[in-house]
Amino acid sequence: MQTEHRQAIVGLLLANLLWGVSFPLLKALAFTQGHLLPESGNWFITALSLAPRFLLATVVLMVVARRPLVRLTRREWRQGGLLAVSCAAGMLLQVDCLQYTSASVSAFLTQFYAIMIPVVLARRHRRAPSWTVGGCVGLVATGVAILGRFDFNAFTMGRGEWETLGSSVFFMGQIFVLGDPRYAGNRVLPVTTIMFGVIGILFTGLALATAPRVADCLVPLQSASWVGFTLWLTVFSTLGAFLLMIKWQPKITTTEAGLIYCFEPVFASLMALFLPALFSRWAGLDYPNETISWQLLVGGGLITLANVLLQLKPPPGAKSAASR
Repeated sequence: MQTEHRQAIVGLLLANLLWGVSFPLLKALAFTQGHLLPESGNWFITALSLAPRFLLATVVLMVVARRPLVRLTRREWRQGGLLAVSCAAGMLLQVDCLQYTSASVSAFLTQFYAIMIPVVLARRHRRAPSWTVGGCVGLVATGVAILGRFDFNAFTMGRGEWETLGSSVFFMGQIFVLGDPRYAGNRVLPVTTIMFGVIGILFTGLALATAPRVADCLVPLQSASWVGFTLWLTVFSTLGAFLLMIKWQPKITTTEAGLIYCFEPVFASLMALFLPALFSRWAGLDYPNETISWQLLVGGGLITLANVLLQLKPPPGAKSAASR
């Protein structure tokens, strides 16, 4: 059991690494689409960045999991649908909020689910979180604030901030759905296929609705760099990351998962130190590398310390499905 727990931690850290790679990839993809379709609005760029990768991932999984898909259960349909809706809604709000608030505020508030999860569980079980969990949540919140260069003096609650908190609530819902013991017997491939298919359909509809012209949806296919970025996102940040998440998150507590997912901005910051220049050389973009900073070292160090402490002293009920 302890070995499975360690494997789950490693699996989720790898998923966070793959999601971290997606941040510079998505930015490079957005730059490419902006050059190909200068009349595009933000919603169209977002939808056209997300729809192809989820549709393509759905096709891949349908080929791989042909027989299991014939025997889909009602619980698998329900879990896959709930995951799709919560993930799609969270991503939509997260993208839109960046038009109204800074990236640092968004980075901080998006990780707010790490704080909300122990509170929700405490109310559900009528039991206060342990001192270990409370301390780890505090370390993570501080680390994310430092990592995102969050300025408390300039902070106000406007549309962007409220949308970011809304996205965090949806992402928290996704974490709870994966940790729900009612879905413990569900199979990874069918659930993931349903999730990807629904997300792909939702964002395809959004792309068609927001396109300057319907034919514009096919223009990026003429670009080798756009196709390359999309394939990378499909294989690693979609198929790889979400399969790892759906397989391994149910093996640990929801509180642990929420804290581990806070490694995503750490990995994103690390990837931004060298990937943008590589993408720029290949695709002809003007997308410079970011530089290493004390914020990355201190913020990332606090998030790492919080997760190490949590593993040294797991929260009460870590082995119990009820604690999820």
